[in-house]
Amino acid sequence: MSGIANTIARSGGAPSERPSKTSAPALGALQGSLASIREIDPNMIDDWGPVDRLEEFTAVNVEDDDESLEGLKNSIREGGQQVPILVRRSKAAEGRFEAIYGRRRLKACRELGIKVRANVQDIDDATALLAKGLENAARRNLSFYEKARFAVAIQTAGHDAATVRQVLNLSASGHSHLTKVTQNVPIKIGDLIGAAPKSGRPKWTELAELFLSKKLTERAALDILARISASSGSDDRLEFLIREATKRGAKTSSGVREMTPLEGVTIRAGRGALSLSVKKSGTNAEFATWLESNLAEIIKKSYAEFTDVNSVDDN
Repeated sequence: MSGIANTIARSGGAPSERPSKTSAPALGALQGSLASIREIDPNMIDDWGPVDRLEEFTAVNVEDDDESLEGLKNSIREGGQQVPILVRRSKAAEGRFEAIYGRRRLKACRELGIKVRANVQDIDDATALLAKGLENAARRNLSFYEKARFAVAIQTAGHDAATVRQVLNLSASGHSHLTKVTQNVPIKIGDLIGAAPKSGRPKWTELAELFLSKKLTERAALDILARISASSGSDDRLEFLIREATKRGAKTSSGVREMTPLEGVTIRAGRGALSLSVKKSGTNAEFATWLESNLAEIIKKSYAEFTDVNSVDDN
């Protein structure tokens, strides 16, 4: 496998006289023909297969500029596209192609208005999945959570667990760890957190355990994540969620929900009461003072609107 991955990383140099052995014969054929590269209009290429990365066209963490789409575009603009993408001819539309890997490079070339360098191969789905996994290994490894989501996507596409382990180079126990996370962390929460490239199995397993033990619910997790800055990196979001959930002890089965629509403003909704608290210090201190003077009138107006909308027509 490593021989093919290295060949992919060399982006189309002359094939080795002795190609390395692989468990997939079709990949051996792929390895021997990487020197054949074409330039294709990006608008003639469609996505194919399960997505392997979260937020694949944006920087997951603000410090990862070299991984951002803008960073990639600048690199291609200044030095050209060094690594070709892999495509195959579309079975659905004559003259079109399907991208096996290299979606970020494809998007970058599309936005730059230039043709994309692509290796065109006639390969089946199983070989395409293996090539996708190998390319990830040769370039930038998937984060733990991206692997977990990619594993689910591969199986959802109709492939068995053995194929998942082969594509991602996993042991049975390694696959089990990924499954534990995807089965217990709601997809919506995972999407809001992001790839968390610096966070491995321990952090994600800790989060999965919080959901599994019912110490954290999806609703509570959404409320917690709503309180962190949108500019925070995905690793920070994961750490913040675990810390706050652990601090709470955190199942919201107590019936209490907490929302922070503005900094310093907290709304608590419980089974028996709804409360609002506003800090009289910090950036919204003046708002707190204004609200203290106007809150009674605001509530009266709101109540009048409520009764007007919800009044019963006796006729």
